[in-house]
Amino acid sequence: MPRTIVITGASDGIGAAAAGQLHDAGERVVVVGRDPGKTRAVAEPIGAPWHIADFSDLAQVRQLAADLLETYPRIDVLAHNAGGIFGERTLTGDGFEITFQVNHLAPFLLTALLHPRLAESGASVIQTSSVAARRFARFDIDDLQAQRHYSASAAYGNAKLANVLFTKELQRRWGSEGVNAVAFHPGAVATSFAAASSGAWRFVYTNPVTKRLMTSAETGGSRLTWLALGTPGVDWQPGQYYERNRVARTSTLADDPMLGRALWERSAEMVGL
Repeated sequence: MPRTIVITGASDGIGAAAAGQLHDAGERVVVVGRDPGKTRAVAEPIGAPWHIADFSDLAQVRQLAADLLETYPRIDVLAHNAGGIFGERTLTGDGFEITFQVNHLAPFLLTALLHPRLAESGASVIQTSSVAARRFARFDIDDLQAQRHYSASAAYGNAKLANVLFTKELQRRWGSEGVNAVAFHPGAVATSFAAASSGAWRFVYTNPVTKRLMTSAETGGSRLTWLALGTPGVDWQPGQYYERNRVARTSTLADDPMLGRALWERSAEMVGL
C-alpha cells in the first residue's frame, strides 16, 4: 500500500526531484510549495495533490497543518525541505528574522501541529540541513534573531544547525511514540535556493560556470528519496545527520542535549505552543 509522503519546498530543486522519484517508486506524494504556478507544475504531471504555504508567514503554516490533518488520515513521512538563504537582516510579518523562521521556526511549528497524526502513523520526519551548520554557524541560544550579530552566512548556518538540534531533540521526545527523525545534507545543489541572497552566495548559485560544478537536483533529491523510502533503524539511524547516505560529522553543538532542549522550548514559546 502506498505511503503518504509530504514534501515542503517541493516546487523546484531537490524537493521537486524527490517528489518525482518517490512517485515513480509507487508512493503517494503530497507537494507543498510557496509559488502556486510552480507547485502545480510539479504536482500535476505526477497526479499528486498540492498545497500552498509561504513559511515566512506562520498563519499560512497553521492553515497548511489544518489542511493536511483534514485531508490525509495518515502521514508516513514529513520531509521539511523548504528553506533558503537571504541577504540583509529582515524581519517577517511575525516579527522573526526571516532565515530563522523559514528554515527552522516554520518547520518546527508544522511538525508540532501534526504531532498526533505523525505519532499515529509512526512517521519519519526528515530535515534538509546543510554542511553550513558546521562551517558557518555562530549559534547563540540567547540571540536566535541575530539582533547582536548578523551575517547571511552565519544566519543560514545557525538555521541549519537548528535543523539538526531539532532532529535530535524530536527523537529524544517522540522516539518512544514511534516517530523517527533524521537530518541530511543534499550536497551543493544547483538550485534557486540562494535567489533571495546577495554577494558570494548569489554569485555561486547563479553563475553558469560554478553551477556546472554543483550536484544536480536529481542527485540531491535522491538523498531525500533514500531516507523517505528507508526504514528507520534498518536503513538509517534515527536522530542522526547524514551526508551522501552516510552518518556524518556536523557541529559539535548538535550533540548538546541541553541546547537542543532549550531551542525546542524557546521555539515553542515563539510560536505560542
